[in-house]
Amino acid sequence: MKRNNSQYDYGLLGIIILFMVISCISIYSAQTSLPYSSNFALRQFIWYIIAFSLTAVIYYFDTEQIKRLSFPAYVFGILLLVILFLSPSTIAPEIKGIKAWFSTPLGSLQPSEFMKVFLIMFLAKLSVDHNRKFIRRTLYTDSLLIGKIVLATMIPLVLILLQPDAGTGMVILTIMIGIIFCSGVSWKILSLLTGLAVLSLGILTYIYLYQPDLLLVFLDQYQVNRIHSWLNPFMYSSNIGYQLTQSIFAIGSGMTEGKGFLNGVVDVPEAHSDFIFTTIGEEYGFIGASIVVVLYFLLLMQVKTITMKNKNEYEALIGVGVIAMFTFHIFENIGMVIGLVPITGIPLPLLSYGGSSLLSSLFALTIILNISAKSKSYMFHKG
Repeated sequence: MKRNNSQYDYGLLGIIILFMVISCISIYSAQTSLPYSSNFALRQFIWYIIAFSLTAVIYYFDTEQIKRLSFPAYVFGILLLVILFLSPSTIAPEIKGIKAWFSTPLGSLQPSEFMKVFLIMFLAKLSVDHNRKFIRRTLYTDSLLIGKIVLATMIPLVLILLQPDAGTGMVILTIMIGIIFCSGVSWKILSLLTGLAVLSLGILTYIYLYQPDLLLVFLDQYQVNRIHSWLNPFMYSSNIGYQLTQSIFAIGSGMTEGKGFLNGVVDVPEAHSDFIFTTIGEEYGFIGASIVVVLYFLLLMQVKTITMKNKNEYEALIGVGVIAMFTFHIFENIGMVIGLVPITGIPLPLLSYGGSSLLSSLFALTIILNISAKSKSYMFHKG
């Protein structure tokens, strides 16, 4: 289906452009205190241009074509993760003990970032196909659907955890949970699953408090250290808690109005990437940080409005997956830089420096733009 400009959702596009401006300005400011010579702000701008170019091509695939391509895309994502796992260090080097990136002439590319979007596409199709086959819902059919979703999620999840990348693994789980809860499964099953999740959290809390050595069965030592530094960062401020304590100092020192552009003085490692919100909080204070949070709220509301207005099950589930992915990223990233949740190395969507995160985020939002165009095109022809 050919698109035209009148079908483009300029509200969503405008929000994305605002994020691009905020991102490049904030990264430019953050890089002045980094021990690197690279111009990360210029690189981020180039990544935005590349992302807009690629998503402009994807925009011309309508949602029916995207639905048909969802399984091949899912398989392609799995193959990328397998190839990454088997590749030598010259192609996929370990960075800080994690083997999650391919080294390319354009920079590092992280397959798991794209896998998140491929998984959303496939789980949405899987749910729709199941619901069409089993019109009469029973305990068996609902359990079968959950089993299908869990199995499809576990394959990429295991490959991502082997990198090891627990942060992206949690995003994958969040997407799965969002799709399950909105796939039409009985509330009785959902209540049971919620109870099991709460019970699991309670068991993990007990293990941490009374049997901490058992955590090494599930987590690596560096991940356990991150929990220690999260719960008491100032006790570990000279080593594993340094980044968090510096982030807290920086955001706190910004107070209401901030110190102003290029006036940040607190040293925060990786302030241009995962801790970009720290730079915003220090230089623009509570007001600037609040504006960013409001923009994210508007972004998520726009996604919800577009997908719900179309009232198509597949596209609604795509919206659920995208909202789940963005919401977890936003909550986790902002939460970790202020000490609310443990540090997991999750980027802030559309703001943190990084080509893979930016490409995957705009890929997901382009699918939403496709849904918007379909909805508007339908209303135009109906009229």
